[in-house]
Amino acid sequence: MTVTVLVPDEEGVTALSEIEGVRPVVYRWGQPVPAEAAEAVVLVPGGHPPAEVPWNELPNVKLVQLLVAGAEDWIDEVPDGVLLSTCRGAHGGSSAEWVVAVLLAIYRNLDDFADGRRRKLWERRTTDTLQGKRVLIVGAGDLGRHLRRRLETFDVRCTMVGATAREGVHGGGELPELLPEHDVTVLMVPLTPHTRGMVDAGFLAAMPDDAILVNVARGPVVVTDALVAELATGRLRAALDVTDPEPLPEGHPLWDVPGLLLTPHVGGAVSGVRQRSYAVVVRELTRYLGGELPKNLVHGEY
Repeated sequence: MTVTVLVPDEEGVTALSEIEGVRPVVYRWGQPVPAEAAEAVVLVPGGHPPAEVPWNELPNVKLVQLLVAGAEDWIDEVPDGVLLSTCRGAHGGSSAEWVVAVLLAIYRNLDDFADGRRRKLWERRTTDTLQGKRVLIVGAGDLGRHLRRRLETFDVRCTMVGATAREGVHGGGELPELLPEHDVTVLMVPLTPHTRGMVDAGFLAAMPDDAILVNVARGPVVVTDALVAELATGRLRAALDVTDPEPLPEGHPLWDVPGLLLTPHVGGAVSGVRQRSYAVVVRELTRYLGGELPKNLVHGEY
């Protein structure tokens, strides 16, 4: 039996051709739906906005396998009876690398030294260090585990927080007690009704003076106005790869607020990301076509 899988590019055709019994067919957003779509069992979307997928022309699709880790845009758009699986595992390393990079840049004052070079000033001074810092990782999934492994090589003391408590992981209800005890809080959670707006004025007020908030999750996890107000006092610092709104419009206060290191949602934008994504897709489809559920089925927890 041959199973048709719709993929967004030729790279997908090459990757999925290694799975016996799979016929990958390219279906690009904005182009006519291929004739094979009527028999496709799996959709691997590329640039398709989820609300614009022509489900009526995909009557046999039983699984949507994403190439990204975030599923919030798709959860309410997939028809009843269709499974939704993410690409968790492909982006954890690069996202964790971004967090390490921004923390080193902040603690070692790399931006100040770069500015000194532009002004041709040779100014030696002592900086802070990442060594020995206490980092609270909110999100105990694949991304959080990748980050913990990397940070511990810098002699960082990590505390993990998940939606529910389990061995080695604190529950989300413990955050008010944990926040004051950590130098850094890193957000690595999916965007769900539970996590939307979780970082509000009260959350930020519980962080100790000079602490750093790092958001590599989704912009709406943080209440932007509350963060701007807190940063404006100079009490906290932050590093954001995601914002709300996004992209950040001209004139928004986040452009000028002090104590912020800002990047334009590039935590996972690294070389080789497509190959790593398709490697996860191959594993997920192999499980599914072998009669098992994909490991990355969306379940809404962090």
